[in-house]
Amino acid sequence: MPPAVAELQDDLLATMDRKNHWAWPHFNEGHATRPQLLLHFQHEFEVYVRDFPVLLSRVHSRCPHPEVRQDLAENLYEEETGKLSRGVPHPELFLVMMEGLGFPRARFSGIDLLPEATAYRAFIDQITTRRSWIEGAALVTIFIEGSVDDRRRITTPEPEDPVDLEAELRRNALVKHYGVDARFLDLKRAHHMVETGHRKMAWKMVLDHAQSPRTADRIRRVLSRGLDLWLLYRDGVARACRIERAAPPGR
Repeated sequence: MPPAVAELQDDLLATMDRKNHWAWPHFNEGHATRPQLLLHFQHEFEVYVRDFPVLLSRVHSRCPHPEVRQDLAENLYEEETGKLSRGVPHPELFLVMMEGLGFPRARFSGIDLLPEATAYRAFIDQITTRRSWIEGAALVTIFIEGSVDDRRRITTPEPEDPVDLEAELRRNALVKHYGVDARFLDLKRAHHMVETGHRKMAWKMVLDHAQSPRTADRIRRVLSRGLDLWLLYRDGVARACRIERAAPPGR
């Protein structure tokens, strides 16, 4: 990997290392009330889950490189149809997971977004419709689809022993803390089947085509701004849920 590309990868991974939020433990450790869970998941669905195939399609249609379009098309095909994993579109699997929580799918239409969520979604729309394909690809496939775990996923070898997925699902927060039957978690199963390939594919397509310093800097700025707006979005959800931030240790 050329030094400039390695530097870009390090910078983007440093951004992804910060894709974490102080309120996550409230949801992941079983402290959330049902109204809080509903508001959280409604916003996730409305901001990006429902339209994720559309976002991929925008990037695909603007990309001039056949090999990248093929990778994007594979990702889009899976998100839109699920035919590479569980046979169901991923937004639909999300709604099935919500039914497992006891939230009917009617609760996921006509959602009024918080101002911070609206600002984050507006940024996503701007980048995927008005900016270069590679900026859109970086935002959609690296930042939105990725997580704080990206460094581990793209820099460490695959484990030799297969993961006991069903055992992991029984430890999932929705099952462990909120009583969801694991049969409703086909979205997690689908992600397990395709996620590693999608993560490495996302990083490769961006890094392979970020050859100029100007392009690299644009990608850095997009991910940095995306992180800032995402953190504000999650702050807004926490505020609406009336989750109080713990004081730093020693205060």
